[in-house]
Amino acid sequence: MLNNLGCTYKINAGDGAFYGPKIDIHIKDAIKRSHQCATVQLDFQLPEKFDLTYINEDNEKVRPVVIHRAVFGSIDRFLGILIEHFSGAFPLWLAPKQVEIIGVSEAHHDYVSEIYQQLQQAGIRVSIDHRNEKLGRKIRDAQMKKVPYILVLGDQEQKDKMVTVRAYKQDGLKTMSLETFLNQIQEKISEKLLPNYVL
Repeated sequence: MLNNLGCTYKINAGDGAFYGPKIDIHIKDAIKRSHQCATVQLDFQLPEKFDLTYINEDNEKVRPVVIHRAVFGSIDRFLGILIEHFSGAFPLWLAPKQVEIIGVSEAHHDYVSEIYQQLQQAGIRVSIDHRNEKLGRKIRDAQMKKVPYILVLGDQEQKDKMVTVRAYKQDGLKTMSLETFLNQIQEKISEKLLPNYVL
């Protein structure tokens, strides 16, 4: 099958499962270590053990072959590799938190809540930093958590009905309408890009 598909492979002598041949798919992490994740395995033992049969097109009882398929392999191993590969700075579409909103002061609480609700309704994973901390500390903490986008909302943003955006690992700020911001990040989410936070 692998030959027919034109895949390169090697035989791992002595690594086969007792119940039949298998194909293990190895992936490399960020520092080029190989990990076995996905696998497809033929099982001739379980159909015998459970006396499994089906009726074929000739109306005969036939013993099936069970195919075990694990797309990700061990899910905890796969997630560990994924976290390490991105060093916690997930692509936007995969990030547990996509946007953090920070109000400059309590005077902006209503506007922060309004923007939060609109983002949430649009299906964006968003949170608000309500802590009684200085603005710089809140921004630094959000960056340390590797949140893809931070929205900073103050007097000017509230007055102009805009948002100021700070993208992870990007210098400078951009001010734009919420609609523009939403359109841009929704497009990035749908494209399933690797980390690229530039708007």
